[in-house]
Amino acid sequence: MAAIITTSKLTHTFTSAEPEAPIQALRGVDIEIEKGAFVAVLGHNGSGKSTLARHFNAMLKPESGTVTVAGFDTADGKNTLEIRRRVGMVFQNPDNQLVANVVEEDVAFGPENLGVPPEEIRRRVDEVLKTVGMYEYRTHAPHLLSGGQKQRVAIAGALAMQPECIVFDEPTAMLDPRGRAEVIDIIRSLRDEQGVTVVLITHHMEETIGCDKIFVMSDGEIVKSGTPVEIFSDINLIRSVGLDVPDTVTVISELNESGFDIPFGALSLDECAAAIYNALLPESVR
Repeated sequence: MAAIITTSKLTHTFTSAEPEAPIQALRGVDIEIEKGAFVAVLGHNGSGKSTLARHFNAMLKPESGTVTVAGFDTADGKNTLEIRRRVGMVFQNPDNQLVANVVEEDVAFGPENLGVPPEEIRRRVDEVLKTVGMYEYRTHAPHLLSGGQKQRVAIAGALAMQPECIVFDEPTAMLDPRGRAEVIDIIRSLRDEQGVTVVLITHHMEETIGCDKIFVMSDGEIVKSGTPVEIFSDINLIRSVGLDVPDTVTVISELNESGFDIPFGALSLDECAAAIYNALLPESVR
């Protein structure tokens, strides 16, 4: 499948309060994200993952190297609008994205700026609010909503622009466990049911289960990429970059050290429980 986002030897440096000590956030990053994929970028705080995310819709421009989005070079300012039509962004604090006093007006803000006809805006707003489960709140004030509800409205605002790809930069960082689960379910459904390319920036391991591919970042570099099974099977590497593996992987690893033979592919809770149950059955009845 064709790539929607490609970076080549991408570098980015931030100046600091001390001119002699600039911060190199990205160090020659090469990434290819296929259209329609669900991709996660993992990394501890300061690894460069959020800086990378902001290059995906031209919020930041390369210091050196290239970023290409749907064939458009992000370094060329003439391409910025087309790039942002194709790649939406959702950030960790929804309050920073909510601009109106009524939910449906907030969701309509992006399409209005693109010059979408009013009747089409109405259709889109109703459709995306239903998609994220917020249609009944369409006339409510955003500031009265819970954190999870605000994040759903922010997602609806991005969807109303009808992008090919949405980049979620730590979208659950400020939510409680229930809100986190609700938002991740919506994110997964966007890819599974609507074919939207999803890029999830996170440091929560469990959120990446079910991704097509994971990129692990540390100190501005990609240190490993692969499927969730390939990534989380390398427990030592994951922990060496300040991260941890999902609880299911820890359980399987400890059981295998005790003599069991359970595959690391059982990453979700249900898969892990089934694999453990199967391992405990007598061989004659498996």
